[in-house]
Amino acid sequence: MRRHLLTSTAAILLALTGSAYAGMDEAKTFLDKEIGDLSSLDRASQEKEMQWYIDAAKPFAGLDIKVVSETLTTHEYESKVLAPAFTAITGIKITHDLIGEGDVVEKLQTQMQSGENIYDAYVNDSDLIGTHWRYQQVRNLTDWMANEGKDVTSPTLDLPDFIGTSFTTAPDKKLYQLPDQQFANLYWFRYDWFNDEKNKADFKAKYGYDLGVPVNWSAYEDIAEFFTGREIDGKKVYGHMDYGKKDPSLGWRFTDAWLSMAGNGDKGIPNGLPVDEWGIKVDENSRPVGSCVARGGDTNGPAAVYSIQKYLDWMKAYAPPAAQGMNFSESGPVPAQGEVAQQIFWYTAFTADAVKKGLPVVNEDGTPKWRMAPSPHGVYWKDGMKLGYQDVGSWTLMKSTPEDRAKAAWLYAQFVTSKTVDVKKSHVGLTLIRESSIRHDSFTKRAPELGGLIEFYRSPARVQWSPTGTNVPDYPKLAQLWWQAVGDAAAGNKTPQEAMDSLCAEQEKVLSRLERAGIQGDIGPKLAEEHDLDYWNKDAVAKGNLAPQLKIENEKEKPVTINYDELVKSWQ
Repeated sequence: MRRHLLTSTAAILLALTGSAYAGMDEAKTFLDKEIGDLSSLDRASQEKEMQWYIDAAKPFAGLDIKVVSETLTTHEYESKVLAPAFTAITGIKITHDLIGEGDVVEKLQTQMQSGENIYDAYVNDSDLIGTHWRYQQVRNLTDWMANEGKDVTSPTLDLPDFIGTSFTTAPDKKLYQLPDQQFANLYWFRYDWFNDEKNKADFKAKYGYDLGVPVNWSAYEDIAEFFTGREIDGKKVYGHMDYGKKDPSLGWRFTDAWLSMAGNGDKGIPNGLPVDEWGIKVDENSRPVGSCVARGGDTNGPAAVYSIQKYLDWMKAYAPPAAQGMNFSESGPVPAQGEVAQQIFWYTAFTADAVKKGLPVVNEDGTPKWRMAPSPHGVYWKDGMKLGYQDVGSWTLMKSTPEDRAKAAWLYAQFVTSKTVDVKKSHVGLTLIRESSIRHDSFTKRAPELGGLIEFYRSPARVQWSPTGTNVPDYPKLAQLWWQAVGDAAAGNKTPQEAMDSLCAEQEKVLSRLERAGIQGDIGPKLAEEHDLDYWNKDAVAKGNLAPQLKIENEKEKPVTINYDELVKSWQ
């Protein structure tokens, strides 16, 4: 159905693009055929917003603009439907390329290093916020909107309506990127199995507490053990799912806030300060001072090592045997095949594919047999810490892009995130960015089909999920170190402690090179002196901080669960 919708709408808009005139007739056709009442604006306000785009775009009509993003359903919709519509309405010709996530970063790096204008705008992850702020090679949008870009900044942009701008704002309080799509990494479980009376009774008899959404890793572990090998509907099932292949995607599995879930780093929303969830510590001027415990960091501290140990233990004991050899994309569809009870680390970007009729995890009426809920936390976690990862693909304008091209691209970036189109775009891709879309009546009606996605995004809990923060001074260089280090532990070549010792040392090599080069000026790394864990723990405690924490002797804390339906009620 979605493919048919994209094709038919694109055909209509392609015909429009061939029109000699761009303007309100084309806008009205687009609103009639594509938007309808799936907008947070009424029709008169939609037309007013479109008229502003038509007028603002006149100086740039006929320009051929190239933008790029990774290949996600949301971006496919932008590329196939919204880009042709924008061209038809404004006369600015947009080519919206879709490539792999790693390729987007590579193109961005090439443009940063060469100064050659490869793309006029990028949708790249806000994980690079620390990189963009320190290298100063992207346009700071706060100043851009007030000055050079003022004439092409929509009066209806409404930045406070975007739920992810805290993730794209640097320590200088300036906005560097505009969110385009976002999705969280949550806990996924079989709601039907958890509510089965025999499962509930057997679990209570064995563990002495109620089967429910695990609040901590201790309960997650018990539930994983309980379901693994249990026969349900004639099949042996598993209590956990993950992946372990030594592959770049293994890096995301950990940089995407796994250590924070365990309790690594300090308290702080959206990221821990002064030590973040990568274990990187900064000083009072946001200068990175270390990654290893020896410099006050936490990448190889007890919480980090515990997080790796649990990852390895659970995959070996409770996941399908094939999981060890899978990468991210291979493991993604497995829970929807109906043999997994829960997954601690599940991206909401999989929602659309997990609610398709006919799947073993979907009821005949189209409602899911599963739900998503907040992630459980590890034994080192304290209230006030972040609890998981949120991916925020965001529009980024490079300083190397000529001003007229940047202005035209900025118009397109605002168009595809505008209130006119965002509700419809959100229904297609389920990557919510605006409060007005999250609260739209159409999502209230659709919520029962989406397994808790809307309830989560309407809940106060959502602020605890955030992307990589500003402590990371060069995301592309540092992120690639993770999969190699963790891959050694997954393959059994290193212990978790050895793997994290190696990782923090490699991260500090990069920090040291940046410090010597001086390329990031007075906000670049400045490595601290080395001391032992006790020294840095006492220093942290004296300053009212946590990291690095000392090892907890008994890492199997008292398990806690909560009833899912009661949890959702508490949000309301």
